[in-house]
Amino acid sequence: MALLGITTALLVLGAPVGAMAEPRPDLKKLAAEVERLHNEIEILTEQYNGERVRLATAQRAAKIAKQNLAKAQAELAERRKKASALAQNSYMTGGLGTALALIDGTDPKSYLNQAATTYALEMQQSQEVAAVAAAMKAAQRAKEAANARQAEVEKLLKSLEARRVKIQKLVKKAESDLYRRVAISIDGPAKKMWFPIIGKGKAAEAARWALTQQLKPYIWGGAGPHGYDCSGLVMAAYQRVGISLPHYTGDLWRAGTHISRDQLRPGDLVFFYNDLHHVGIYIGGGYMIHAPRTGDVVRIAKISGRPYAGAVRIAD
Repeated sequence: MALLGITTALLVLGAPVGAMAEPRPDLKKLAAEVERLHNEIEILTEQYNGERVRLATAQRAAKIAKQNLAKAQAELAERRKKASALAQNSYMTGGLGTALALIDGTDPKSYLNQAATTYALEMQQSQEVAAVAAAMKAAQRAKEAANARQAEVEKLLKSLEARRVKIQKLVKKAESDLYRRVAISIDGPAKKMWFPIIGKGKAAEAARWALTQQLKPYIWGGAGPHGYDCSGLVMAAYQRVGISLPHYTGDLWRAGTHISRDQLRPGDLVFFYNDLHHVGIYIGGGYMIHAPRTGDVVRIAKISGRPYAGAVRIAD
């Protein structure tokens, strides 16, 4: 019946039937195209998530660099002020040359006192000049660092915007009626299911909570409460039990302990594809809870349904 429904949909959505009608698209080819399209969206989505993480890091670095620049500039201003005061004092006293000129007009004791004072001032002035030069270099380095961090932020923002526009175009295509019908024929209609989770630790609790999110829509870049992408669901589930995780599969892969497939237990993260662009939460019995793709909803699925890449344990 499912194939009959899809065939009917293709006839309705295709060109008019008649002598000049376009041939109906092959269902297998169309299903392969739908699968490829959704994979592309998910890959781009996780790349987008990764760049958002990098952007947050770059913005923090830019903020620190600006603070360091302000400190360096304040230090430079203070050093210049001190050096200027010493220079003025040296000018008013005439420097060491004036002290030497006093040799014929003063007694030796007065001369030695004057010379010692002048020499000390000149030594201090020399040190302050060196301090000013060092402060100028420090301020320049701070300025270059601040500019570099800001340039990195601007580059990431442009990249994010370009990726966002591309994702939105692909999502619009994937959510067309024809592609949606074919996608449903691949995975079948979603149903909310009860699933027993074994365990009492944080990982099991995260898995139980994730199950309560069933049938909420896949939203690229989403982390709840109204919808999720695959890494957003993982992040939200573990945040619920007090564990902060990044919203990016690449970082999630490095967030815990790698385990073999036969060690899996509820709450472990299961990853798919060579580039790790999809992740789910293992719930036991060879099943996971995950946010599959655009046009779909959070649902339970077999982990054998996708190219398995590995697993990570976040907590007991």
